[in-house]
Amino acid sequence: MAQPPGYHHTNPFTNDDQSIPPPSYDAATSSAPRGPPAPTTIPPQSFQHSASAPSDPPPYHNWQEAVPDTSVFPPPPISGYYSSGTGNASSDDAQRAHDFCDHTPLWLPVVPSNPVYQAVAQHDLRPVQQREYAGQLTHTAPGYWFGRTADRNGDCCVLTHLPLYFAAQDSPFLTEKAKTIYFEIKLFALRAGPGGDASGLSLGFAAQPYPSWRSPGWERGSLGVFSDDGCRFVNDSWGGRDFTAPFRVGETLGIGMTLSLPKDPLAMADAMFGTKRKCVVEVFFTRDGRPAGGWNLHEEVDADAGGVEGLEGDFDLYGAIGLFGGVDFQACFDPAGWRWRPTE
Repeated sequence: MAQPPGYHHTNPFTNDDQSIPPPSYDAATSSAPRGPPAPTTIPPQSFQHSASAPSDPPPYHNWQEAVPDTSVFPPPPISGYYSSGTGNASSDDAQRAHDFCDHTPLWLPVVPSNPVYQAVAQHDLRPVQQREYAGQLTHTAPGYWFGRTADRNGDCCVLTHLPLYFAAQDSPFLTEKAKTIYFEIKLFALRAGPGGDASGLSLGFAAQPYPSWRSPGWERGSLGVFSDDGCRFVNDSWGGRDFTAPFRVGETLGIGMTLSLPKDPLAMADAMFGTKRKCVVEVFFTRDGRPAGGWNLHEEVDADAGGVEGLEGDFDLYGAIGLFGGVDFQACFDPAGWRWRPTE
């Protein structure tokens, strides 16, 4: 069957010719996609590696049409924890997520249509409410959400309906310019947590598909900073790494990533002619608009740490908010509403 014009099945950021179909945004509603497969379920044919090209890969969905109005060495390793001191998800949930990621490859990027790209450029990013999210989640204005999860609600993840970073459009290897993505969360209230654990939230980024019952930073292709202990996670199902103080009710928290070309000529040559083009990635965090730390994605880590697959600029990246227990919050993707002011 014929393919859409201009669609290329090979990931432009790797020499691997194996192809995986891109995400679908054809649905004209804001409902969440079907839930993840059970651990023993064989992955859908559309997600299996295949020597043959997939048929009719769908384009990014244009939400606007469906909804009107609209220095040479890295820093030393940072030791991590084997568990969180404030709350931990169940081992069953973790195993189910590992099985999901093992059987479900990341979506390859495709070039978005102009209306879709412009929707993101205009900050009109909307939440996708998953079945694990119990409570209120409202898109109040372009780039603004309000959420209130039910008391004792379990772990869940809310993603933006479109990527903040399109690998096939925004990559520094294509534009020769750095790309920064960022958003903020204002924490209004923390209520009853799940079981005996504290309630809280996390904010970060994720490549798709991502298990909807896991906070960003816990699984492959994701990172996040957590409110309850201030730890940061990058593909880390254990206890994370010390990073900042716990969040306070009333604070505005922000997280961003800046992806850029390697400055060292040898690193640039390796990125250009190696097996995969890796951007330099700096993650930064803000509190009430002021810089509050950050890290280099490729810092040296110990052998038990997770990798950084999906976060190096070769896959699309979505805004991600993890929630557990009763939480009231507002998300802002519109720079006009940010406490932090970027410097050009």
